Amino acid sequence: MNTIQSIGEFLGWCSVINLGILIVAAIAVVLFRGPVSSIHSKMFDLDNRDLSRAYFQYLAHYKIAIIVFNIAPYFALKLMS
Repeated sequence: MNTIQSIGEFLGWCSVINLGILIVAAIAVVLFRGPVSSIHSKMFDLDNRDLSRAYFQYLAHYKIAIIVFNIAPYFALKLMS
């Protein structure tokens, strides 16, 4: 049952779900930066500048992982079929 179409459909839905999570995480970082930063700065003993860098790196790495593991294989399978 693992046809190219079913794997492509699976990767497509994985991409949609992961992009939704990325958007929610980005919105949460922007809207709740103050409360979240204060909690994280106390937990990890970091200043706001380091936390901003960490949030940006988290979102960037997650976006790259979505592209590499979901979107690129999805388009490769679409080109094959």
